[in-house]
Amino acid sequence: MKKILIFGAGKSATVLIEYLLEQASIHQWQVIVADQDIDTATQKIHNHACGKAVALNVQQAAERITYIQQSDVVISLLPPTLHYLIAKDCIEYSKHLLTASYVDENIKGLQKDIAHKGLLFLCEMGLDPGIDHMSAMQAIHQLQAKGATIHSFISHCGGLIAPESDDNPWHYKVSWNPRNVVMAGKAGAVYKENGEIKSVDYTQLFNAKRTVEICDAGVWGWYPNRDSIPYAKLYALENLSTFIRTTLRHTNFVYGWKALVEAGCTAENKIYDTSIISCNAFLDLYFKNQNDILLKELISSLYIKNDKFLNKGMCAAIDILQAIIEKQWALQPNDKDMILMMHDIQYTLNDKQHQLKSCLMVKGEDHIHTAMAKTVGLPLAIATTLLLEGKLNINGLHIPITPDIYNPVLAILKGNDILFKEYTH
Repeated sequence: MKKILIFGAGKSATVLIEYLLEQASIHQWQVIVADQDIDTATQKIHNHACGKAVALNVQQAAERITYIQQSDVVISLLPPTLHYLIAKDCIEYSKHLLTASYVDENIKGLQKDIAHKGLLFLCEMGLDPGIDHMSAMQAIHQLQAKGATIHSFISHCGGLIAPESDDNPWHYKVSWNPRNVVMAGKAGAVYKENGEIKSVDYTQLFNAKRTVEICDAGVWGWYPNRDSIPYAKLYALENLSTFIRTTLRHTNFVYGWKALVEAGCTAENKIYDTSIISCNAFLDLYFKNQNDILLKELISSLYIKNDKFLNKGMCAAIDILQAIIEKQWALQPNDKDMILMMHDIQYTLNDKQHQLKSCLMVKGEDHIHTAMAKTVGLPLAIATTLLLEGKLNINGLHIPITPDIYNPVLAILKGNDILFKEYTH
């Protein structure tokens, strides 16, 4: 019996686990879900005959190794800093590893060992990164096959709130790891625009004047996402005049978040005693006498009714802000989130200028079966299934930018209502 080991049973794991349990029933596999919280892991497998929930602290080597040794494929949904622990064990015991996280330098350092063992380490196999890579490369390769010359590539993606569940002035609710929300943009961004490499630091990243119309979904704000330049090389588009990867948010969110950053609310070196300062008192420190009408509305919506002390000891400003948004931006049971993605590609074909807009919209069902969980989890689940079925015959360290990965995965995603609409001008 083939065994799939999943580390982490958080917000993004729901659809992944359900899909793999369905496949396990067909193929007689076992899905082992390991999490520090056994109740969370147990809930995710729903007493499925092919599922097993285990309580596990991934930093305990003996426990971790025991389950890795028993498995054929390992999926890590843990924070990126913990992937390296798992990766070393997967190499030691010859196990394939899949993650939705960016490839970091530690994982890159294992590249020779991965190849030597004939293993597949498939990273960036979620939504962003993941579906963005696959859909972009498919569109790019199709254009190039027609003889097109690409001049500009901009890829937008955002995890947002669906209009029918949008009830706060930030036009945002948390559908993924809240720590990632408050940490977003900390490293600044690098991208290429009109032939010039631009580097933007954290304090200048959020600019509400940057807007884009996303096909049938209206106008949204955006900010550049991390370092786009290495992907220009990976996509074999180094010569483009413009290459940008972005994050989408409502313009109100971008405006408000800029104010939070400038005020110091996302600082990690400002420490407060949460036994004597409440969340509302924390906001008062920065915004009590605010006169800007929009900002006043945004900040007012962060104040908590029946506010109490967090009583979590000494906390950084960013930790208190995280506690606030976890409370105020929580998805309610019937809320629906929304994923928007658009690739904007400018190219020349037959001596004429053209623009391709390839657009994706996915809405969640509720606060558990979210669009975020679906779009992050399904690519990982599909790739795992293809690997165990012997239909993904590659090894080494990869991200999904080649046809042997993206074609079969995108085809199955399309059958699960994750499909792009294309508009050419």
